[in-house]
Amino acid sequence: MKENFKSISLADLCSWFGVTRQAYYQGRNRVLKDLIEQEILLDKIFEIRKNHKRVGGRKLFFKLEHFIKDHNIKMGRDAFFDFLRERNLLIKQRKRYHVTTNSNHWMKKHPNLIKDIAPLGPNHIWVSDITYWKTAGGNYYISFITDAYSRKIVGYHVADTMETAESLAALKMAIKTIKMGPYGLIHHSDRGAQYCSSVYVKALKKNNIGISMTEKGDPLENAIAERVNGIIKGEYLFDYEIKSLEKAKVVLKSVVKLYNDDRPHSSIAYASPSLVHENDMDIEVKRLWKNYYKRHQVGETAVNCPSK
Repeated sequence: MKENFKSISLADLCSWFGVTRQAYYQGRNRVLKDLIEQEILLDKIFEIRKNHKRVGGRKLFFKLEHFIKDHNIKMGRDAFFDFLRERNLLIKQRKRYHVTTNSNHWMKKHPNLIKDIAPLGPNHIWVSDITYWKTAGGNYYISFITDAYSRKIVGYHVADTMETAESLAALKMAIKTIKMGPYGLIHHSDRGAQYCSSVYVKALKKNNIGISMTEKGDPLENAIAERVNGIIKGEYLFDYEIKSLEKAKVVLKSVVKLYNDDRPHSSIAYASPSLVHENDMDIEVKRLWKNYYKRHQVGETAVNCPSK
């Protein structure tokens, strides 16, 4: 009204609405402050999403928590989600299904060795899987090997076939990273032909790695591997224009580094997989394992930093 009725004094307008001029200026300044804070926050959100284009609201809030406090922005998690929703910045999950497992073969299938145990530390249990990547340049297949304790991707390889040699390349990459712990290492996978092949099994045995496989074909028997597939594809790979296998390899290398080193992971209390895997900050990870065979109980994770 002050802008539209310039002939009316501010004192009169304030008296009509029962507020003082001081309250008017304080309210105007508060609105201006809120707008400035929102612009600062938006800039930071866009900066993070340059690399993590589809990172979800919870992980985004975690990455921004210190920034929000440092800038004295009064915003909790619920208000932050409202902020994202009002600006159409919430992420809608994509679902893609493509069969990459052929377990109808004559080769030996191994028992499930991890159904009653939890990973005790890095390089105790590795989980492996193959995922499908449809691009403008063709259809590709990515082999991942992930450490079940830290959620770090320790081996990966992308190819235009699902031959055993492609999965073996991911395994060889992972083996190069081994710092064997006191627990012994177990490699867990589905019963796909790649993992049952003599050359793959030979490579595992040569490196004294136990062989474990799913028993019933239920995705929950290899849930961590399935989850990593979903994160990499759903949050990263769909946003790239890929027209060749060479480009796919470059993009995958960059994406895995972002996932390992910079993406907070809710199952390890929003730490990054690399941080937990390398234990750079003496982080103690305690986990009640989510086990498919134990009534689908939901696991919990707590990360405790030692007091300084």
